[in-house]
Amino acid sequence: MHETDIRRDRGDFSFLKTKVMKSDFLNELTDIIQTSHFTLISTVIKKEELRKRYHEPDNPYHVALSFGLERVFNFLRGKAAHQTITHIVVEKRGKVEDNELELEFRRICDGANYHQHKLPFEIIFADKKSNSTGLQFADLIARPVGVHILRPEQENRAYEILRSKFYCNGNGAINGMGED
Repeated sequence: MHETDIRRDRGDFSFLKTKVMKSDFLNELTDIIQTSHFTLISTVIKKEELRKRYHEPDNPYHVALSFGLERVFNFLRGKAAHQTITHIVVEKRGKVEDNELELEFRRICDGANYHQHKLPFEIIFADKKSNSTGLQFADLIARPVGVHILRPEQENRAYEILRSKFYCNGNGAINGMGED
C-alpha cells in the first residue's frame, strides 16, 4: 500500500474512484491502524528552518535518522530491551542512496549520536515489493505526521488517530520523544 496511490486512486487502488468505495476502504484502513498495537516514533525536519539556523547544516535526512535512532534507543531502554540487537528495516531506494544511508546509519550506531555510545541496531534493506507490514504502515503514516508538523492548523483526521500511538514521556508529551 502506498499512500499516494490510495490518495490519487491509481494503480492497484484505481477501484477507489467512487466516493462510497473510497470511504469504506479508508474507514476499514483506519480501523486496522486504530486497533493495531504499535508505538510510533517519527522525525520531521523542517529543511528551511535547518538552513536558517545553521551556516552549514547537516544533511537533513541524516539529522532525522540520528534523532529517530536515538528515540528508538530511548524507547528500548525504557523497556529494558536496549542491550540486544534490534533490526531496523528500511526501504531500498537505489544503490547510491542505500550505501549513503548505511554509512550514516553505521556512523550513528558506532557512537556519533547524542549519547555518544554504540547503539545496538542492525540495518536491513527491504525491497518495496517485500510487502512488509511495517514499511506499509510507515508509508501510510509519514504524510499525516508531516502535514501536522508543517501545517498544524489544518484538519488532519489521520494524525488525530495516530496521536495515541506516539512514544511519549511520563507526562504524555510527544514532542522531543516520538515526534520531532
